[in-house]
Amino acid sequence: MKRIALTLAATLLGTAAMAATEVDANGDGMVTIEEVQATYPEVSADDFSAMDTNADGALDDAEMQAAEAAGLLKS
Repeated sequence: MKRIALTLAATLLGTAAMAATEVDANGDGMVTIEEVQATYPEVSADDFSAMDTNADGALDDAEMQAAEAAGLLKS
């Protein structure tokens, strides 16, 4: 049972990381609001601010994963 749970967790994390890479158009490891809106046009500035938990103006991998897990980004 643990093996199944670990496999599922690894798959979900890999999918989120892959999605972050796909959204990061310039490959700098950070995702700006413009990059998010190019892939997810329904995301507003307020939505982006809610995802940007450290308020640095860009989303890192952890913030992208959290946003996807919370259903803020539909993959």
